[in-house]
Amino acid sequence: MMTSRDSTSTTALMSLEAAAASARAGFACMFSSSDEYESALITERRAQGRYGVQHNKLPIIALIGCCVMVVGTVLLFA
Repeated sequence: MMTSRDSTSTTALMSLEAAAASARAGFACMFSSSDEYESALITERRAQGRYGVQHNKLPIIALIGCCVMVVGTVLLFA
């Protein structure tokens, strides 16, 4: 025979289990791997414009340096 105390404790236990399941669901990750997370993070940052067009001056400096070396070599042997 079930008393009111048993039904109250059963109700409390069921409520506690539901709260625990809800709390566990809050910690679930929507990404299955770190690669998916990194890809989504980069996509989001690109959409925000954080990875703008980068102007790399190294090729121009290298070209000017090579031209100076060629002119110097020509003047040395002329």
